[in-house]
Parts: sequence; C-alpha cells; structure tokens
Amino acid sequence: MTYQGIEKGSDGNSVTIPNPSDSGSGEALAAPFPEPTPISTNPSRNAGVRLGDRLFGGAATGSGVLVIAIIAAIAIFLMWRAVPALRRNEENFFLYGGNWITTDTSAMHFGILDLLQVTVFVSVFALILAMPVALGIAIYLTNYAHKRVKGPLAYMVDLLAAVPSIIYGVWGLYILAPAIKPVAVWLNENLSWLFLFSTGNASVAGGGTIFTAGIVLAVMILPIITAVTREVFVQTPRGQIEAALALGATRWEVVRTTVLPFGMSGYISGAMLGLGRALGETIALLIILRGTQSAFGWSLFDGGFTFASKIASAASEFNDQYKAGAYIAAGLVLFILTFVVNSLARAAVSGKDRSAS
Repeated sequence: MTYQGIEKGSDGNSVTIPNPSDSGSGEALAAPFPEPTPISTNPSRNAGVRLGDRLFGGAATGSGVLVIAIIAAIAIFLMWRAVPALRRNEENFFLYGGNWITTDTSAMHFGILDLLQVTVFVSVFALILAMPVALGIAIYLTNYAHKRVKGPLAYMVDLLAAVPSIIYGVWGLYILAPAIKPVAVWLNENLSWLFLFSTGNASVAGGGTIFTAGIVLAVMILPIITAVTREVFVQTPRGQIEAALALGATRWEVVRTTVLPFGMSGYISGAMLGLGRALGETIALLIILRGTQSAFGWSLFDGGFTFASKIASAASEFNDQYKAGAYIAAGLVLFILTFVVNSLARAAVSGKDRSAS
C-alpha cells in the first residue's frame, strides 16, 4: 500500500493519508483468525488420574490376575499329584472302563472311560429335561405372571438352589424313585427296542438308575438356568415390545419376535452354567446311582459312577499318595471337561452377540 502524503492535523501532529488508488474494490483486508486449540475429550489428558481411580483399577486388575493364578495353581497341583499314579497304571487311562484296582500300588489298573460316559450322559439328560421347563418359567414370570404372583413364584424357584445336595439324594431315592417306578417299568417293557430304554446293568424297580438321577439333577440345575434366563428376558428393550404390540402382535408373538431373539444368548449361557453344575454334582448322585461291575451301555436304566461320585466314594483310600493320585487324575479330567464346557458356552454366547450386532 502507498501513501499520498503527510499532512499536519489541527493539533500539530502529522497524519499519514493513504493513496485512494490503492483502495481497489473496497474490500477490507484483515488478518486471518488463529485456529482454535482442540479440546480433548479424554479426561485423563485434562486432569491427572485420581488416587481412587488408580486404586480401583489396580484392585480390578489384581482380582482378574488372582483368578487366573488360582485356576493355574489348581491345574498344576492336580497334574503334580496325578503323574506318579499314572506312571504306575498298567491300563490305558482314557480307554480302560473296567473295575479300578489300586490295592497294589506298583501295578495299578484304572481308567476314565465309563466315568466319562456316565458323567456326560446323566448331565446331558438332566439338561434336556431342565431347559424347556426353565424357559417356560422365565417366559411366564417376565411376560404373563401378575405382579402379585411373580415375586413369590420367582422366590420359590430360586429357593430350590438352597436345598442341600444330600436332601435331593435322599428325596430322589426314597420318594421320587418309587413314584416314577411305573413310568420306568412301562418304558423298559414297551420301548426296550430303543437303546435308551433297554434293560441296563441296574434294577429298574430299584430306582438307582440314570433315569432317576437325571430327573433329580434336572431339578437341581433348574434354578440356575431359570434365574439367568429371567434376568436376561427382563432386559428386553421396552421400545421393541411396545412397537410389536402397536403393530397388533399377540402376547406370544411379542415373546417370539422380541424377547426370545434378544435373550437367547442369556438362555444358552444359563444352560451351560447348569451343565457345569451337573457335571460336578457329587452327593446326590452318590446316593442315587448304584455302582455296578458291568460296563456302561448307554441306557437310562444303567447305574455306575460319575467322576465326582467315584472320587467321593473312595475317600478312605486317600491316605496313600498313589491311590489318591489315581482319583486325582480323574479329577483333573473333570476339571478340564468343565473348563472346556464353559469355554464353549462363552464362545457360543460371543458368536451369538456378534451375529446379532
């Protein structure tokens, strides 16, 4: 920019007069505004982490690490105690299903084939019985029950989890078994062509069979599945339910189109928790199931031992490290089996959540 000249004002001071030809089109010239400094949305960058947050974060992290350390310690202990007995075992530990002979610790005979089959069979049978009932109870409590009925009924179902295992065992053997004897006999006589109802290695009339034990076990795991499923169904978005009702859907259609799809992952998770509970049940099955000398035949009227009941029945032999090691080896397999079931349940629930999103 050029200046036309310098003149003196009325006060005697010099005033610089700009050249009019430099004004151009009359556009004002202004310096650009500086860019504002971005404000961080991360609180940790604007202020230091509080002591309480640090303590809570450390406690949470420590709790997670502690759980992992405990699980690893249990696995290491089981392996450490099982290996000496496995070295003295004369049979294939995974394929031998005969009687356990541990009196001669220099040449022992034991295996888990029958234990694994009985454990899985009775647990799956109980799960098949409990899952539909638990689903029906959860749907009724969350969508059909009156408020005056919902609370007491949910409390009664949850109260089943507080009954001791030994009570379930005595009830199953002396009350339930005689009551379902006609049903068991009819199934054995009329459907014996099917392997599930064929004559097994235990007395059908006596009641000490997988048929009786599975029903008792189903009652025991029912509260777990029901509670988890009910809590997930309650979280169904109210907007989805009201939208379905506004479109003219019936109560059952609302359950089928909104509640069940939303809560299916929780239902599966509850079922797997119940299965894990069934795999480790001890006292009730020890009381009900009759030990036999015959091999397991995949019949509901077979007897036998599960992992847990076999270990509990041989507690008197734990005074010897090798005899105890044989049963600890079975416990190690049960530990791995339960861990695998829970991992598969976690993977199934995670896959369901990803597909839904």
